[in-house]
Amino acid sequence: MTVRPGVRLGVDVGKARVGVAVCDRDGMLATPVATLARVDADERSFRILSEEYGAIEIVVGLPLSLNGGDTASTTDARDFASMLANALGMPVRLVDERLSTVSAQRALRDSGRRTKESRAVIDQVAAVIILQNALDSERSAGRPPGTLVEPDGGS
Repeated sequence: MTVRPGVRLGVDVGKARVGVAVCDRDGMLATPVATLARVDADERSFRILSEEYGAIEIVVGLPLSLNGGDTASTTDARDFASMLANALGMPVRLVDERLSTVSAQRALRDSGRRTKESRAVIDQVAAVIILQNALDSERSAGRPPGTLVEPDGGS
């Protein structure tokens, strides 16, 4: 199966920082882009990133609990995705990101980096994992990953 063509941004929403990743136009490989302070991760920042990379879609990680239920962070991620959908006028998808940050921390630790020194990088790596999983899911299932966030009509 194939992935729809076009660049996508992957987003890991955290309370202090937001990690951002991007994929190539063919949807093959996700790479890290930036870590934004949460206060700077706003409509303007994502408009600039979307235009700079020519993104057609944004994939936001949805942090569910291990049993699939909502957490405090789940609501935050949904609100963030809704803000992007309303502000940018492009598709925003929520995808399950269970354990993406844990996987990012493990990968960095395995490469010899200490977690405390790597916080900003962890957010980028988590965004890469979220986006790469979404691309792989689309490739195997033959349909867009996750759930489309519908704009609410407000701004």
